[in-house]
Amino acid sequence: MRCVVQRVAWAEVTVDGDTVGRIERGLLALVGVGPDDDDRTARALADKLAALRVFPDERGRMHFPVGAVGGGVLVVSQFTLFGDVTRGNRPSFIGAADPAVAEPLVAAVAARLRDAHTLTVAEGRFGAAMAVASLNDGPVTLVLDIER
Repeated sequence: MRCVVQRVAWAEVTVDGDTVGRIERGLLALVGVGPDDDDRTARALADKLAALRVFPDERGRMHFPVGAVGGGVLVVSQFTLFGDVTRGNRPSFIGAADPAVAEPLVAAVAARLRDAHTLTVAEGRFGAAMAVASLNDGPVTLVLDIER
């Protein structure tokens, strides 16, 4: 799995003008699923997101994970993270998992964050044309590659 994660002051996702997910302070996690990913990969990504120490302490140093600051996580599926533009200018998405594989794994990431880590979690809508808005905090942006 591949994830672009941003520390945010707030983030929301809308579909057809309706807000389907919103968090205040926390993490925006854009999650892409590869063809070799499975439940174990989803658990590992969720655990990494919950443990990331990217929130500042009193000295401004990144020290706290999202749960320690009462933050939430907005999980949004993002198959384009597996886009390949090494040959030409139009992305190829053959490296992304089939939607039938990807959808339950993105949901598994959100469920583990919610259930195992007791975090507030909001989600986008898989396969929909989503508008994602956020206010980056820092900015802090990381790319996580979780392998099986």
